[in-house]
Amino acid sequence: MTQSDYRIERDSMGELRVPSDALYGAQTQRAVDNFPVSGIRLPQRFIQAGVLIKRAAAATNRELGLLDPALADAIVKACDRLLEELPMEQFPVDVFQTGSGTSSNMNLNEVIAALASRGGTPVHPNDHVNMCQSSNDVIPGAIHLSAALALEQQLLPSLKQLSDRIKQRAETLDGVCKTGRTHLMDAMPIRMDQELNAWASQVDQGIERIQECRRRVWQLPLGGTAVGTGINAHPEFSRRILQRLSQDTGLALTAKPSLMEGLSSQDSAVELSGQLRVTAISLHKIANDLRWMNSGPLAGLGEIELTALQPGSSIMPGKVNPVIPEAVMMVSAQVIGNDASIAMAGQSGNFQLNTMLPLIAYNLLQSIELLANAAKLLAEKAVADFKVQEENLKQRLSMNPILVAALNPLVGYEKAAAICKQAYREGRAVVDVAEEQTSLSRGELEKLLDPVLLTLGGIQGVAAKKK
Repeated sequence: MTQSDYRIERDSMGELRVPSDALYGAQTQRAVDNFPVSGIRLPQRFIQAGVLIKRAAAATNRELGLLDPALADAIVKACDRLLEELPMEQFPVDVFQTGSGTSSNMNLNEVIAALASRGGTPVHPNDHVNMCQSSNDVIPGAIHLSAALALEQQLLPSLKQLSDRIKQRAETLDGVCKTGRTHLMDAMPIRMDQELNAWASQVDQGIERIQECRRRVWQLPLGGTAVGTGINAHPEFSRRILQRLSQDTGLALTAKPSLMEGLSSQDSAVELSGQLRVTAISLHKIANDLRWMNSGPLAGLGEIELTALQPGSSIMPGKVNPVIPEAVMMVSAQVIGNDASIAMAGQSGNFQLNTMLPLIAYNLLQSIELLANAAKLLAEKAVADFKVQEENLKQRLSMNPILVAALNPLVGYEKAAAICKQAYREGRAVVDVAEEQTSLSRGELEKLLDPVLLTLGGIQGVAAKKK
């Protein structure tokens, strides 16, 4: 590095060389030098949440008479500029850094101070940008704020899109009957609209679970400063900054009931991550069902045909694979892994501070983004346009001996089992064997064993016999 490539910056620990084109200062550079761990940086959405907090803090401190209006205005304008176009290269700190996220908080302070100082009045990263704040309340606050915005802007709309798409397809498949499966083995018949509506119910319940814990995610510990006592913060700072952030974001943000709890634990993030894990498992189930239903085309189930999106093999011409379900299933695995990591990180609330905050921030936001993208892909590239192989469904239904369960109320379990086994053994339709082995007429049997009627529930055989 030549002398023109860097400048000398100073902090409380002394002098340090910083790239000449960097907006950040010495503390950020120390973190870059100290933590060359992964090359993974905190997500853009997290940095944006931090900028929103810094902007609201400056405006609040001006309102409280703590910060000179000219300095406050300079900070607000610098934050506005960053929100318009965020130069992520100016936020180079590795996720695997100091557990409080102090390096990232100071990175924000230094960049904002550098931009604000361009107006001619020096703005100090600690004394001015960080006024009434600490890394210990800003970083947990940014975790909650970024997650809350990601839920509203990304995940919840995507899950709603998936649920709506599944319900739309279910309406078009009303009356299409197929063999149900338990243990991957033939079971009683179901309709495809019933199967799809069960998927939609999973997604809807995932939305409900996320919404139920959303209120706690909207609680921020801003104003708690270093240990939750509010040291060096104005008594009105917490209420007023949250009021301002609520106006800026459209979210009903409130203070943590205990600011000390908000600094010392990450229980709400752990709770949200757990609900994201449930949602991931639901998407995995739906994707895996689609994959099995699409299997074949000759040696699998062959119930549906997913849209061909790309060649499936570098050696087998013509092979097409269920790439969207597979991608969604990998997302599920990643989210489950992220949840395990967040759970372990949540255990690191030692006395008055959790010391794995950057890891929680990264994994939580990644899980939200992955699930949002996966839900949209599943909706529009798998559920929306798969084709139903109705002839295959009808053939399997006609040869399904498990239909004999409908005769249990009339002939008893043992007799029905014997009919089922004979039908399996001889490869015959159950109605033909039942006609030979019972006193029921062909017409009665066809009515009793009608797959569509069997999807309506109840004891069809008893009801039919009474008629």
